[in-house]
Amino acid sequence: MNKAVIDQSWDYFRTVNGIGLRAIAALPADKLDAHPIPGMRTPKELVVHLYTIVVALPAAVAKGEIKDTDEEEAATVQRIRTKDELVAWTRAQWAEGARIAKGLTDAQIQGIVTSPWGHDFKGHVMMQVLYDEYWHHRGQIYCYLRALGVEPPGLYDFEHNEAGFEREKQASA
Repeated sequence: MNKAVIDQSWDYFRTVNGIGLRAIAALPADKLDAHPIPGMRTPKELVVHLYTIVVALPAAVAKGEIKDTDEEEAATVQRIRTKDELVAWTRAQWAEGARIAKGLTDAQIQGIVTSPWGHDFKGHVMMQVLYDEYWHHRGQIYCYLRALGVEPPGLYDFEHNEAGFEREKQASA
Protein backbone atom coordinates (compact mmCIF):
# COMPACT_ATOMS: atom_id res chain seq x y z
CA MET A 1 0.00 0.00 0.00
CA ASN A 2 1.25 3.48 -0.85
CA LYS A 3 0.23 7.15 -0.71
CA ALA A 4 -1.86 6.93 -3.89
CA VAL A 5 -3.95 4.10 -2.40
CA ILE A 6 -4.31 5.93 0.94
CA ASP A 7 -5.41 9.09 -0.89
CA GLN A 8 -7.98 7.15 -2.92
CA SER A 9 -9.26 5.39 0.20
CA TRP A 10 -9.47 8.69 2.06
CA ASP A 11 -11.64 10.20 -0.67
CA TYR A 12 -14.17 7.39 -0.24
CA PHE A 13 -13.85 7.73 3.53
CA ARG A 14 -14.71 11.44 3.10
CA THR A 15 -18.09 10.50 1.60
CA VAL A 16 -18.71 7.93 4.35
CA ASN A 17 -17.91 10.63 6.90
CA GLY A 18 -20.51 12.91 5.31
CA ILE A 19 -23.19 10.37 6.16
CA GLY A 20 -21.70 9.99 9.65
CA LEU A 21 -21.99 13.74 10.17
CA ARG A 22 -25.63 13.56 9.10
CA ALA A 23 -26.21 10.80 11.66
CA ILE A 24 -24.60 12.89 14.40
CA ALA A 25 -26.72 15.88 13.41
CA ALA A 26 -29.81 13.67 13.78
CA LEU A 27 -29.05 12.84 17.44
CA PRO A 28 -31.62 14.49 19.71
CA ALA A 29 -29.94 17.39 21.53
CA ASP A 30 -31.51 16.40 24.84
CA LYS A 31 -30.21 12.80 24.62
CA LEU A 32 -26.46 13.35 24.13
CA ASP A 33 -25.71 12.24 27.70
CA ALA A 34 -28.35 9.50 27.84
CA HIS A 35 -27.73 5.77 27.73
CA PRO A 36 -30.11 4.64 24.96
CA ILE A 37 -28.39 1.24 25.02
CA PRO A 38 -27.52 0.08 28.54
CA GLY A 39 -23.87 -0.68 29.18
CA MET A 40 -22.63 1.37 26.23
CA ARG A 41 -21.23 4.87 25.92
CA THR A 42 -23.53 7.87 25.75
CA PRO A 43 -24.01 9.30 22.25
CA LYS A 44 -21.66 12.17 23.11
CA GLU A 45 -18.99 9.80 24.47
CA LEU A 46 -19.27 7.67 21.34
CA VAL A 47 -18.96 10.61 18.95
CA VAL A 48 -16.00 12.01 20.90
CA HIS A 49 -14.29 8.62 20.81
CA LEU A 50 -14.90 8.25 17.09
CA TYR A 51 -13.65 11.69 16.11
CA THR A 52 -10.70 11.54 18.49
CA ILE A 53 -9.45 8.53 16.55
CA VAL A 54 -10.12 10.31 13.23
CA VAL A 55 -7.20 12.53 14.23
CA ALA A 56 -5.21 10.18 16.47
CA LEU A 57 -4.70 7.37 13.96
CA PRO A 58 -3.42 9.45 11.01
CA ALA A 59 -1.29 11.41 13.52
CA ALA A 60 0.12 8.11 14.78
CA VAL A 61 1.12 7.16 11.25
CA ALA A 62 2.81 10.55 10.84
CA LYS A 63 4.64 10.27 14.19
CA GLY A 64 5.29 6.53 14.22
CA GLU A 65 3.62 6.15 17.61
CA ILE A 66 0.13 6.04 19.07
CA LYS A 67 -0.84 6.72 22.63
CA ASP A 68 -3.98 5.95 24.57
CA THR A 69 -6.64 8.66 24.11
CA ASP A 70 -8.90 7.91 27.09
CA GLU A 71 -7.94 11.01 29.11
CA GLU A 72 -8.24 13.30 26.10
CA GLU A 73 -11.66 11.87 25.31
CA ALA A 74 -12.90 12.29 28.91
CA ALA A 75 -11.79 15.93 28.96
CA THR A 76 -13.48 16.61 25.63
CA VAL A 77 -16.74 15.00 26.77
CA GLN A 78 -16.74 17.30 29.81
CA ARG A 79 -15.98 20.39 27.74
CA ILE A 80 -18.71 19.84 25.09
CA ARG A 81 -22.08 20.91 26.44
CA THR A 82 -24.42 21.24 23.44
CA LYS A 83 -25.21 19.44 20.21
CA ASP A 84 -24.00 22.45 18.22
CA GLU A 85 -20.66 22.28 20.04
CA LEU A 86 -20.45 18.54 19.37
CA VAL A 87 -21.17 18.95 15.66
CA ALA A 88 -18.68 21.83 15.36
CA TRP A 89 -16.05 19.79 17.19
CA THR A 90 -16.56 16.78 14.89
CA ARG A 91 -16.15 18.99 11.82
CA ALA A 92 -12.93 20.46 13.21
CA GLN A 93 -11.63 16.99 14.05
CA TRP A 94 -12.44 15.78 10.55
CA ALA A 95 -10.60 18.73 9.00
CA GLU A 96 -7.53 18.03 11.15
CA GLY A 97 -7.58 14.29 10.44
CA ALA A 98 -7.93 14.96 6.71
CA ARG A 99 -5.06 17.46 6.78
CA ILE A 100 -2.79 14.93 8.48
CA ALA A 101 -3.85 12.03 6.24
CA LYS A 102 -3.27 14.04 3.07
CA GLY A 103 0.23 14.95 4.29
CA LEU A 104 1.35 11.37 4.92
CA THR A 105 4.36 10.18 2.96
CA ASP A 106 5.05 6.77 1.47
CA ALA A 107 7.75 6.28 4.13
CA GLN A 108 5.25 6.96 6.94
CA ILE A 109 2.63 4.71 5.34
CA GLN A 110 5.18 1.88 5.11
CA GLY A 111 6.74 2.69 8.49
CA ILE A 112 6.03 1.13 11.87
CA VAL A 113 3.63 2.66 14.39
CA THR A 114 4.39 1.63 17.95
CA SER A 115 1.45 1.18 20.28
CA PRO A 116 0.75 0.66 23.98
CA TRP A 117 -1.26 -2.48 23.15
CA GLY A 118 1.63 -4.93 22.95
CA HIS A 119 1.97 -5.01 19.17
CA ASP A 120 3.03 -2.56 16.49
CA PHE A 121 1.47 -1.83 13.11
CA LYS A 122 2.58 -0.69 9.70
CA GLY A 123 1.24 2.80 8.92
CA HIS A 124 -1.08 1.53 6.21
CA VAL A 125 -2.52 -1.03 8.63
CA MET A 126 -3.20 1.77 11.11
CA MET A 127 -5.14 3.60 8.40
CA GLN A 128 -7.18 0.44 7.75
CA VAL A 129 -7.85 0.24 11.49
CA LEU A 130 -9.21 3.80 11.27
CA TYR A 131 -11.62 2.88 8.47
CA ASP A 132 -12.74 -0.26 10.31
CA GLU A 133 -13.22 1.62 13.57
CA TYR A 134 -15.17 4.36 11.82
CA TRP A 135 -17.64 1.91 10.25
CA HIS A 136 -18.03 0.08 13.57
CA HIS A 137 -18.73 3.21 15.60
CA ARG A 138 -20.90 4.79 12.92
CA GLY A 139 -23.00 1.62 13.13
CA GLN A 140 -23.33 2.17 16.87
CA ILE A 141 -24.56 5.72 16.22
CA TYR A 142 -27.21 4.21 13.94
CA CYS A 143 -28.27 1.86 16.74
CA TYR A 144 -28.51 4.82 19.11
CA LEU A 145 -30.64 6.75 16.63
CA ARG A 146 -33.03 3.84 16.26
CA ALA A 147 -33.17 3.33 20.04
CA LEU A 148 -34.02 7.03 20.36
CA GLY A 149 -36.80 6.79 17.76
CA VAL A 150 -34.89 8.57 14.98
CA GLU A 151 -34.58 7.17 11.46
CA PRO A 152 -30.87 7.29 10.50
CA PRO A 153 -29.70 8.50 7.09
CA GLY A 154 -29.41 5.90 4.36
CA LEU A 155 -26.18 3.97 4.79
CA TYR A 156 -24.99 4.74 1.25
CA ASP A 157 -27.06 7.86 0.55
CA PHE A 158 -24.10 9.81 -0.80
CA GLU A 159 -26.27 11.86 -3.16
CA HIS A 160 -27.80 13.69 -0.19
CA ASN A 161 -24.54 14.28 1.67
CA GLU A 162 -23.89 17.75 2.91
CA ALA A 163 -21.70 20.10 0.90
CA GLY A 164 -18.09 19.00 0.78
CA PHE A 165 -18.81 15.32 1.40
CA GLU A 166 -20.64 14.35 -1.79
CA ARG A 167 -19.37 11.55 -3.95
CA GLU A 168 -17.32 12.73 -6.92
CA LYS A 169 -19.32 12.60 -10.13
CA GLN A 170 -18.01 9.90 -12.45
CA ALA A 171 -17.57 10.78 -16.11
CA SER A 172 -19.87 8.90 -18.48
CA ALA A 173 -18.16 6.22 -20.55
